[in-house]
Amino acid sequence: MAKTGLTELDAVIAVARLGSFRAAATELGISSSALSHAVAALETRLGVRLFNRTTRSVSATDAGGQFIARVAPALAEIGGAIEDINSHRDTPVGTLRINTSAGAARIILTPIILDYMQRYPDMNVVLVTEGRLVDIVGQGFDAGIRLAEAVPQDMIAIPIGGDVRTVVVGSPDYFDKRDMPVVPADLLRHRCIRARMATGAIWSWEFERRGEAVEVDVPGALTLDETTLMLEATLAGAGLAYLNEWAVRDHIAEGRLVPVLEEWSPPYPALCLYYPGRRHVPAGLRALIELIRERNRAGDVIDVPKP
Repeated sequence: MAKTGLTELDAVIAVARLGSFRAAATELGISSSALSHAVAALETRLGVRLFNRTTRSVSATDAGGQFIARVAPALAEIGGAIEDINSHRDTPVGTLRINTSAGAARIILTPIILDYMQRYPDMNVVLVTEGRLVDIVGQGFDAGIRLAEAVPQDMIAIPIGGDVRTVVVGSPDYFDKRDMPVVPADLLRHRCIRARMATGAIWSWEFERRGEAVEVDVPGALTLDETTLMLEATLAGAGLAYLNEWAVRDHIAEGRLVPVLEEWSPPYPALCLYYPGRRHVPAGLRALIELIRERNRAGDVIDVPKP
């Protein structure tokens, strides 16, 4: 029998973990056809089908499940040995996979990720954006970047930058015909641009002042699920929006938006890089952690690019 290579085994493990040839190919940085060929070639040499394939799903056969259960720990050991060797290099080499939201990606791309890639030219970065919170371990990511409040409790979290605020804003044209809200309950008499979360639920607007917490299910005929669209609608006078201060700071400074209820909008911890504490930390991830800590020590402010 011809020797089996690590590439084929990596392909099998990725397909098993992700349940998709396409997702596995994306993670491994190869084409779907190349990955499918690698798995099929291994099945031919073994004389056993490892996966049941339909147009909608991929699942391991009984034999495939047993094979994967034996192979996965061995591949993890090999990966760990390679990372141990990598730690003796002057600069790390490899691929760093990070899961985050689209908004967070816009915030950290230039000041963090592109700086990281300039410092470590042998590193590749795969930045995957999606609204929902995923299991970064199960989905094969090295780390995630989310708001601090969304980081799972069993993860190690590294703050990125300082605190942030979510503020209520409206255009001057909108307020020409309406009184400004003074307390959160006043929002019930306003047109608000509601936000739909990745789960499908409508986001209630949350406020706090001197220990008093208030949550308002705001009214509004317009519901959106993307920050840039909410900002555009607010600038056009469609209603009030509840947006991250990063996204509206320049518009407020230039008079295009007016903030309200500011005393009800205290700062809260901003973005965090997070990763599992029970696993070996790859050299590439350690380098990113050190870069973030360096920026934090210097007191650098992470600026969001204009939408």
